[in-house]
Amino acid sequence: MKLHFKKLNIIVFVLLVSVCAFGQKDFQGKAYYFSKTTVDMSNFGRPGMSEDQKKQIAERMKSMLEKTFVLTFNQSESLYKEEEKLEAPGAGGSRFGMMMGSMTSGPQYKNIKDQLLLQEQELFGKQFLVKDSLPKFDWIMESETKQIGQYTCFKATATKTVDAESGFNFRRPPDDEKTDAPTTKNIQIVAWYTMQIPVNQGPSDYWGLPGLILEVSADKTIILCSKIVLNPEVKDVIKVPSKGKEITKIEYDEIVKKKTAEIRENFRSRGGPGGGRR
Repeated sequence: MKLHFKKLNIIVFVLLVSVCAFGQKDFQGKAYYFSKTTVDMSNFGRPGMSEDQKKQIAERMKSMLEKTFVLTFNQSESLYKEEEKLEAPGAGGSRFGMMMGSMTSGPQYKNIKDQLLLQEQELFGKQFLVKDSLPKFDWIMESETKQIGQYTCFKATATKTVDAESGFNFRRPPDDEKTDAPTTKNIQIVAWYTMQIPVNQGPSDYWGLPGLILEVSADKTIILCSKIVLNPEVKDVIKVPSKGKEITKIEYDEIVKKKTAEIRENFRSRGGPGGGRR
């Protein structure tokens, strides 16, 4: 660990206070997160597309790539769910919007004790229940701290291997572009967690730190906690997702990859961004 000795006194003090506050069996909390993903627009657009058209598409993409979530958690379980919101006028009118609307992520459940991750996913009208073990993060504990709201947060970093084609890429590759490019890439994860809330939970599939994760930066996505409610008067039932055909994450990723490739090719051949009829 890259944790300086001078930080140990702070950690010990926070732990002693927190253990007393969170030792109760019926403890529950809710954390609200804002998630934003950026997209490289440099290669976006087809020949002849005006700047106004590009701007309109960029605004539609922005509304789809900025979301709010609620994480309901206790000492061993959590449910991460997107907050419902009204769709912006015209947001689903484009081919891009229709494609995005065909890939919907449902509630995500994490069980620390059983090392279980479950998530409902809808893909082109088909419902799947993706079941997997919790991902392993080799967290490196840093000495840096910062304040997020009223909480003192500690920094932790990790590296994750992801699909190199993940994300939104409608650019038509040049004819001379190499086809033996790497299929995976490593991205750095920077997380900020608070030991004032000593649970191993966090947004999305992030977990495994000695306190609730309030902020995560990974590749082109940042997730930031905006509000925390501890021990609400009316507690929510953390329901285990159960809808859909049960498959593994590897199986689901293969289905998504195949479908995305088909749609991308159709999108380009019909004159989508970066394409155009030949």
